[in-house]
Amino acid sequence: MASLKKIARRSFLIGSAAIVGGVAFGTYKYHQPAPNPLEQEDGRAVLNPFVFVDQSGVTLIAPRAEMGQGVKSAWASLIAEELDVDPAKVTVLHGPAAKAYYNSAMMSEALPGRGYDASDFQHSLGEIVGHMSKFLDLQVTGGSSSMRDGFERMRHAGASARETLKQAAADQLGVSRDQLTTEDGHVIDPDGARLPYSALADAAASLAPIEADLRPASEWRLIGKDVPRIDMVAKSTGTAEFGVDVRLPGMKFAAIRQSPHFGVGKTAFDASAAEGMAGVERILDLGDAVAVVASNTWLAQQAVDAIDVTWEKAPYPETTEAIFDEIARSFDAAPNSTMRDDGDVDALPEGATVIEAEYRLPYLAHATMEPMNATALYSGDSLQIWAPNQGPTIVQKNAAALAGLDTDAVEVNTTYLGGGFGRRIETDYTDRAVQIALQMPDTPVQLTWSREEDMAHDVYRPGAVARYRAAVKDGKAVMVHGKIAAQSATVEGAGRMLGLPMSGPDKGHVDAAFNQPLAIPNFRVEGYLATPMLPVGFWRSVGASFNGFFSDSIIDEMAHAAGRDPLEFRLELARAEWDPAAKVLETVRDMSGWTGRTPDGIGRGVAMAYSFGTPVAQVIEVADEEGQIRMTNAWIAADLGRVIDPKNTRAQMFGGMVYGLSAACFGEITIDRGAVEQENFPDYDALRMHTMPRVEVTLLENQPRMGGAGEPGTPPAAPALANALFDLTGKRARQLPLMHEFDLLV
Repeated sequence: MASLKKIARRSFLIGSAAIVGGVAFGTYKYHQPAPNPLEQEDGRAVLNPFVFVDQSGVTLIAPRAEMGQGVKSAWASLIAEELDVDPAKVTVLHGPAAKAYYNSAMMSEALPGRGYDASDFQHSLGEIVGHMSKFLDLQVTGGSSSMRDGFERMRHAGASARETLKQAAADQLGVSRDQLTTEDGHVIDPDGARLPYSALADAAASLAPIEADLRPASEWRLIGKDVPRIDMVAKSTGTAEFGVDVRLPGMKFAAIRQSPHFGVGKTAFDASAAEGMAGVERILDLGDAVAVVASNTWLAQQAVDAIDVTWEKAPYPETTEAIFDEIARSFDAAPNSTMRDDGDVDALPEGATVIEAEYRLPYLAHATMEPMNATALYSGDSLQIWAPNQGPTIVQKNAAALAGLDTDAVEVNTTYLGGGFGRRIETDYTDRAVQIALQMPDTPVQLTWSREEDMAHDVYRPGAVARYRAAVKDGKAVMVHGKIAAQSATVEGAGRMLGLPMSGPDKGHVDAAFNQPLAIPNFRVEGYLATPMLPVGFWRSVGASFNGFFSDSIIDEMAHAAGRDPLEFRLELARAEWDPAAKVLETVRDMSGWTGRTPDGIGRGVAMAYSFGTPVAQVIEVADEEGQIRMTNAWIAADLGRVIDPKNTRAQMFGGMVYGLSAACFGEITIDRGAVEQENFPDYDALRMHTMPRVEVTLLENQPRMGGAGEPGTPPAAPALANALFDLTGKRARQLPLMHEFDLLV
């Protein structure tokens, strides 16, 4: 408790700004609902920002980006739970960029505290801070926050819509509302007659929304059940519209070349070789980049590659090693944060065994399957954008600034995303499309980055270095002191997103290091911010993606130094700190049949990480097959507190682990002469289906509050695999990717 008080006296990135902003806006504005962006029309009843009814039926607005995680289906199910409609029978749209669709859960992560031990007061404060997103226009998808954001809001939207429709029916029938019931998109009168919602649209349109209590869990029909994905038919038949599928009358296609050196532009260019190429219609100077507009994307790409450009020199260290030397120099300065400071890490008991280790993880690309793309149409006094994006209000604000328009004059249409992982919360690719459209008024232009352009101009997961000193005595953990240095995804990424300077201790920088639910009496974690060099931002699980490896790897080294079973060592520490963490370890132990012993040629590793409100434990098994190492089995146990859609949540845990394993085996962005060396998937590989282990997932609901699903499966993957390799080979991996040190059959 003392350490919590020390931390709570400090200011925090984003969280402090939100609290101050809340005071500035005042209590009145805080409680005021955001304006409804949907307009009433003849024959259409807009019941609230999330539901409208017309003659075609019910339409639900699920304004979170659908990037494969199933949020469109899950949010529709939450509304349908109270509205009494079948999600399969309704239309589900993403909706426009609007304040009403702010993310109420994401910013609560910025508050001080470890999360798992939050009091009711701290949890309530987090909810208050979360609602400040309304004033910052944060309609974003990320932070594993969509279900926590939507769980009550969407049910309230459905309940309000239901009661408003019942009132419209009651007025027509001359009965009281409480005499009516609802079922399958109908209001049912006392005699059993059924009125379809669509027949009540005109009458309901004139009524003010009616607030209603939520149904108890005992009456739920959809929550906690496997619900079919409403996007699967369209995706399976090729009719789902991703960004690259957008087609408009008279549309042209663009390709771009940007400097291989970040933060600088060009000194000269010669486009003569491209000017006469087939299909080329315009060659555009974008200041720090060049673009070609042509009759199709392939011709545009061929032409832009033919342009001779002289680029300015890189303003940062020009090799990978020089960049990591700069990161390591961060340790010479004072720490940005000391988020955990329990006991005294400098006072070791006599006879303790000390372990010292330095770990290093590379910069990583997002490598989305759908390359960066956006379509823009500028018409002088208005601008339309079609893009796979995770933050439509951010796209809208930045595009308006580029075009010199009011934000209301910019319309953002969000398509399906062919992968997001945090990359598409950035607006560099939509900004480039707008720059091109401004030079071609009244002509829709689709800009698609080549895979090479995408890989070389990502907003990367930071490379990171950790220095740990730990101690064990008599088989017990007695001390952990971790120092973590990296560029800050929060300072740089959130700074771009909010357009605000970020200052103060950076909690996200040490997430999954300081807040692991392990009872170690002397425990300190310090974060050091490296000088901005490569552009960095949010990557699936953000800081937890590297801290999960650091913090669990040192625990594994401590277990072996103590002569203990690695799983039982963790379990003892978790039981003394937070029972849900212990339960996921017990569950994964039982799932995998863990005994602490493996036969020759087999290795097993365990890892546990708490991130985004969810503890996840994983066991990975590897086998030596004639000198090559194959992953054979993986077991995952996760406690989300409340599981909305079990099948889809299991898929999220599976996918998070796969993303983490791919990065652990292959992921690496390296720099030579100031430029990224990787160009395409042959240089930045991923696991294939035939090299994946068999995977089993168990979901628990022991913790009192809902955790996230999309990202918590990623942090334990790399350490679980590295620990399995140690069990098999006796070789400890302190750097990634693993392909440099192990002959992996992948």
